[in-house]
Amino acid sequence: MGAPGAGKGTQASRIAARYDIPAISTGSIFRQNIAEGTPLGVKVKEIMDAGKLVSDEITDQIVADRLSQDDCASGWLLDGYPRNLHQVSALDEAGHQVDAVISLLVDEEDLIQRLLKRAEIEGRSDDNEDTIRTRMQVYTAETEPLLQTYAERGLLVEVDGEGEIDEVTERVVRELDAFLSGNRGELDA
Repeated sequence: MGAPGAGKGTQASRIAARYDIPAISTGSIFRQNIAEGTPLGVKVKEIMDAGKLVSDEITDQIVADRLSQDDCASGWLLDGYPRNLHQVSALDEAGHQVDAVISLLVDEEDLIQRLLKRAEIEGRSDDNEDTIRTRMQVYTAETEPLLQTYAERGLLVEVDGEGEIDEVTERVVRELDAFLSGNRGELDA
């Protein structure tokens, strides 16, 4: 987890490769289905074209189906899911155990500058400072309950997301390895 621009997608693919597990992005699954013209893709495209969000029920179904595939037997990394408490419950009810939740922490002003630079490079005129700040506020409001829930469960691993990509990856791996081996206190000291 992490605010827009925190590097979630980049770190997700690196961490998944490190642990030899699939990185599962709901956004990628949606885009792939749309590109392939599958029945799901057609349905999702209609929803998105209407400016609506894909429902929790459809998203839950997609994730449950993906996690049931053979390559997920030894683990998986979710990117973009869960996004709300309903989805946390759906994951729990499907019997999919979460071992850890990584939260990348980056200063909001740094993120805004990153996103403005990215918008300029990609020619995205719709990503101006006001829209980026609104996205940050929405992210904080929507994810705070999730972070709190996973912290209460003892699953939250907060990692400094500032710096070069390789540095952040090293911190994530170090913190995650320590957390999963039960030696987390030694690193947090």
